Amino acid sequence: MKFVDEFRNKEIAEGLIQRIQKTSTRPIQLMEVCGTHTVSIFRYGIKSLLPEQIGLLSGPGCPVCVTPNNDIDLAIALSRQKDVMIVTFGDMMRVPGSTSSLLKEKAGGGDIRIIYSSLEALKIAKENFGKKVVFLAIGFETTSPTIAVAILRAKEEKLHNLFFLNSQKRVPPALIALLQSKQVKIDGFILPGHVSTILGTKPYQFISKEFGRPAVITGFEPLDILQGIWMLIKQIEENRAAIEIQYRRIVHEEGNPTALSKIYEVFEEDEGNWRGLGLIANSGYRFKESYRQMDVRNFDVEVERSREHPECLCGEVLQGIKSPLECRLFKKVCHPENPIGPCMVSIEGTCHTYFKYQ
Repeated sequence: MKFVDEFRNKEIAEGLIQRIQKTSTRPIQLMEVCGTHTVSIFRYGIKSLLPEQIGLLSGPGCPVCVTPNNDIDLAIALSRQKDVMIVTFGDMMRVPGSTSSLLKEKAGGGDIRIIYSSLEALKIAKENFGKKVVFLAIGFETTSPTIAVAILRAKEEKLHNLFFLNSQKRVPPALIALLQSKQVKIDGFILPGHVSTILGTKPYQFISKEFGRPAVITGFEPLDILQGIWMLIKQIEENRAAIEIQYRRIVHEEGNPTALSKIYEVFEEDEGNWRGLGLIANSGYRFKESYRQMDVRNFDVEVERSREHPECLCGEVLQGIKSPLECRLFKKVCHPENPIGPCMVSIEGTCHTYFKYQ
């Protein structure tokens, strides 16, 4: 099948593996930032194809996984109010908060609905004028333009019953936090393809210029990932550090200026709270003044004090410090039918991927 089979060609894969083996002369540790990359790496057995000196770490590239407990708890508290309806993407239903989840609240009678696009929130709000419809809006730069467009349309159509619990994240500042932490050695980054269709290459330049690390924006098919790894190893062996694009059929240096303009029409940069990484400067968004009436954080609602399972290692897994195999809960107590942490919920979560493929 065109555009699939050509990126899964066995002979080309073998050639790339040989290049990687010939080019690599020292221990190298790379981090794939995106959860979709983690899934592809495990699905196609890419780790087993690499020389033993090449290590791959999974990073914080799952928006469901990095959503902090206090945002989940706020959504749960709102769902308990009779005049409130929560709408959100499917994976968020099963993410455990401090003592409950949206799925449990729905089973108990809460008005909580799954949507598949940001614009569905507008349709639901129009059909339910007697309710305050709250969209639990999560995602990285890939999703943020669609959320911004939903907000712009809601204001244009004067939908006064639609509100947003904004928990979006910006990827580049999280990479700064990882590089500054020094808790894990990262020699180079496999950068997310979908996020980079929006961002382009400029927001990543600090990786090479300030930290002297190479990074390659990479696609998600086996040949994409193998080529991206080879490009990174080649830079490292040549003592170079640059931001390169492997995924050129989709990603361009300038990104998508139209999508970015929509984000910044509605939002301005603010600190963001990431599970595992904590508060990171400029890694989130806040509403601009003219849109703050849609911010559900203005609501007066009592939220329980947030807490997490003391043995859950999701925070460390998101930083690449630990692997799921080091967690005492993994496969014993924590599994997809009974997730203790969000890394076991999303199909992009590292723990879910280890459970399915390891």
